Amino acid sequence: MDMIISALLIWFYMTTWYVVSLLQKRNDIADVAWGLGFIVVAFYSLITHQTSKLIISFLLIFIWGMRLAIHIYQRNKNKKEDKRYQQFKDNPYIKVFMIQGFLMWLISWPVINSTGSFKWFNLLGIFIWIIGFYFESQADKELRLFLKNKKNKGKIMQSGLWALSRHPNYFGEVSMWWGIWIVNLHSNWWTIVGPLTITYLILKVSGVPMLEKKYAGNQEFEEYKKRVSVFIPWWPKK
Repeated sequence: MDMIISALLIWFYMTTWYVVSLLQKRNDIADVAWGLGFIVVAFYSLITHQTSKLIISFLLIFIWGMRLAIHIYQRNKNKKEDKRYQQFKDNPYIKVFMIQGFLMWLISWPVINSTGSFKWFNLLGIFIWIIGFYFESQADKELRLFLKNKKNKGKIMQSGLWALSRHPNYFGEVSMWWGIWIVNLHSNWWTIVGPLTITYLILKVSGVPMLEKKYAGNQEFEEYKKRVSVFIPWWPKK
């Protein structure tokens, strides 16, 4: 029953944001809706079951979702619509909002289907989430400051966490969802669909591949690729 109600909740939530996108005349507002949507789902799960696991999960997802939504809003404010979304002008309701809603539902499975009381091994999930949150938030901050400096226009970010991974923010994102899965892990091992979905999306679909393609052929980026790990942070090659 929780699976059905959460799916309907997400449908209503994303449909509301679709209406907002029509008023704003830009589909990339879906990026702001993304993080906030997980907060809505986690809150629903919390008020219907009220377990210690869900209290922890809601707090972690709230911190992540609010930070991400604010970050994306500030990044996109007063800018033209993200080019990635311009290809979906013909049917954005399905191609943007409903597809993102379905993926949100899949990724939320560990929270929607959380079972059992909190055990010692669930603490590992909190630890992994903290590492992931640090990587995502710190990498976003480093990149924002780098791009803010006009001297860096046209250059590739290669310092800080970006010296250890070409996509440290995405590494952080994936790590956090594996952490959420472990926090809620009991006999519901099949909810691994959640972290597997976000991992696949970032590594094979909309995350790493798109940015790697964007900078392909850039001489500075090609040199950067030779030295720095694509995803998992590691010491750069000399």
